[in-house]
Amino acid sequence: MRFSAALALSVSLAGILGAASSTTAYASASNENASEAKVRAFADVRALDHHVLRLALDAVSCARDAGRIDADGDRLLTVIDYSRASTQPRLWVLDLERERLLFEELVAHGQGSGDNFPTRFSNREGSHQTSIGLFRTADTYVGANGYSLRLDGLESGVNDRARERAIVMHGAPYVSADSVRALGRLGRSHGCPALRPAIARTVIDTIKDGSLVFAYYPDQRWLKGSRFLNGCS
Repeated sequence: MRFSAALALSVSLAGILGAASSTTAYASASNENASEAKVRAFADVRALDHHVLRLALDAVSCARDAGRIDADGDRLLTVIDYSRASTQPRLWVLDLERERLLFEELVAHGQGSGDNFPTRFSNREGSHQTSIGLFRTADTYVGANGYSLRLDGLESGVNDRARERAIVMHGAPYVSADSVRALGRLGRSHGCPALRPAIARTVIDTIKDGSLVFAYYPDQRWLKGSRFLNGCS
């Protein structure tokens, strides 16, 4: 009788664990299918690399599941691809709910990160380097660079000192065609993602107060270590 009871309990537990595993696998597959559907929805945005968009969508899904964003925080997504030259559009604001491209823009990187192509990224105060990873937008203010948007870095050791470093989104006159003609690149910030003055306020007001910003570069240490890119583990 004891053996039979133990066997029954074992079978029951196996069934429960199997069901849980199946549920997890189903949720994972559903998230993957949803991400692929979103990638296809933005297929016409040819400059936006599909691999980068998939990573960004994975990060959004993980942040949502981990409770790191508000209920409506995953509707808008800003993707920045720092593997592209500063002379090329490399910032996109996507309305994931309506599957619409809202903005495609130039964006500057930090002077410590490189010239036309940034290659160095940091979370360190005084480095004047750009940070990569997942950010959440916060409030706005008017400072030395005019109307600006505070950013909270969500990745420990990667970008979580953004507030301390005053890494914000703002407009800057060196983000212009004139700078490209004169320098062969955009001007550079102290690490902030700076935009054209003519569009900066509109972009900031669109994405402020809790949406996500995904700043990409093919840094292998970050790609392998980011909890937002590896199943929230």
